Amino acid sequence: MERERFEIVWNEKAAQRREEISFLNFAQAEKAQLFHSGFSVYQKTPLVSLDSLAQMLQVKSIQIKDESKRFGLHAFKVLGASYAIANEIARRLGKDAASLSVAEILSEDTKRRLGELTFVTATDGNHGRGVAWTARQLGQKAVVYMPKGSANERLERIRAEGAQAEITDMNYDDAVRHAQKMAERNGWIMVQDTAWDGYEDIPRWIMQGYTTMGYEIFQQMEERPTHIFLQAGVGSMAGAMAGFFANVYGMQKPIIVVVEPCKADCLFRTAKADDGRLHCVTGDMDTIMAGLACGEPCSLGWDVLKGYADALIRCPEYAAADGMRILSAPIAGDTRVIAGESGAAAFGCMTHVLRESALITWKQKLGLDENARILCINTEGDTDRQNYLDIVWNGKYTKYDTE
Repeated sequence: MERERFEIVWNEKAAQRREEISFLNFAQAEKAQLFHSGFSVYQKTPLVSLDSLAQMLQVKSIQIKDESKRFGLHAFKVLGASYAIANEIARRLGKDAASLSVAEILSEDTKRRLGELTFVTATDGNHGRGVAWTARQLGQKAVVYMPKGSANERLERIRAEGAQAEITDMNYDDAVRHAQKMAERNGWIMVQDTAWDGYEDIPRWIMQGYTTMGYEIFQQMEERPTHIFLQAGVGSMAGAMAGFFANVYGMQKPIIVVVEPCKADCLFRTAKADDGRLHCVTGDMDTIMAGLACGEPCSLGWDVLKGYADALIRCPEYAAADGMRILSAPIAGDTRVIAGESGAAAFGCMTHVLRESALITWKQKLGLDENARILCINTEGDTDRQNYLDIVWNGKYTKYDTE
C-alpha cells in the first residue's frame, strides 16, 4: 500500500480564470440566511478565536466557525438540504423561494397542495440527517442510503428523524447512483450535492444554502481573513465558500486552500491533471474522514474552485486526527471545540503546514507569516462518538503509525 503523505498542487491558472459565481453572491447568501432564520432553532453558530494557538504558531489569528452547534444536528449539512428542499417546494407551488417563508412551507395549506412527497439521498450521515430532519419538519418522507462502512450511530440518528435508512454494500458514489435509480423508479425527489448533466438545480440550491455560513462569518469577523482552509468531499461546500468570499472581497479575496483525504482526492487529481476533465477516485475510499469519502467531484463546485482555489492539498489520516486532538485539548485561554474527523480535516492540515519543517516551502509560498489571519470551518461535531473517543482518548491514527 502506498504510504500516505502530504501533497500539494498549486492552481497557477486560477488568477486567469474567472468563472461565473454570481449565484453565490452576497444577495443570494442574504436570502439563504433569511430563510434559515425562519426556523425556530436558528441561531448563528460561534466563530471561535484561537488566540493562544495563533501565538504559538506565529500567525496573527486563527478562527474556526463551529458548525457542531447547527440546529442541534451537530453539522452544517442541514443548511444545504433545507434550502434545496424549500426551493423545490417553491417550484412546485409556482412561487419564488425568496417569497416563501418557513411558516408558509410548514402550513397545512401547503401540505394539502403538495400531497405526499418523498425525498431521497445518499450520505455517510450528516447530509442524510439534514434531509430527514427537513422532511420531518414538513410532514413529508425521506429515504436515505448510506455507503458501506458508515457508522451505526449515524444511521440511528437518521432513523430517529423518521426516515427510512439503511447502510448499503456500496461506496458513496455507487450509493448516489442507487438513490437516483430509486428516485426515478418511485417518483421520489433526489436531494444530492453532486451535480451531473440534467441535475444541477438542487446541487446549486444546496451550495447557496451553505452560504448562510459565509454570511454569518462575514458579520462575525472583525478583519478580513487572509487565508481560508476548506475541506472537500465532492467540493460543494468548498465551492460555496470560495465563491461567496470571492464575491465579497473581490480583488482582496483570501488565499483559498482546499484539503482532501489521500484516499479520496478527486479534486486534487482534477486540478493536477488540468485537462478540462473531472478525475474520479474509485474503490472503497476507507478514510476516517467519512464525510469527505467522495470519488466524483461536483461539477458546479469544481467550476468555482478551478477559478478561485489557490492550492489543493491531499492529507494523511493523521492530519484530521491531530486536528481533532488539538481542538479538544486547547492551549490555555482558547475555547474547546468538538470536531469530528471531517470537521477537523482542513484545520488539522493547516496546523501541519505551520508546524512541520518539511512543509516550510508551502508555508512560505502561501504567505502564512505573522500577518496571516486564518479561517477554518468545523463542519461537524462528534457525530460518530465512539470513533471520536478512539481518536481523542485512545490515540488512534497518529503520524507515528505510518512511519
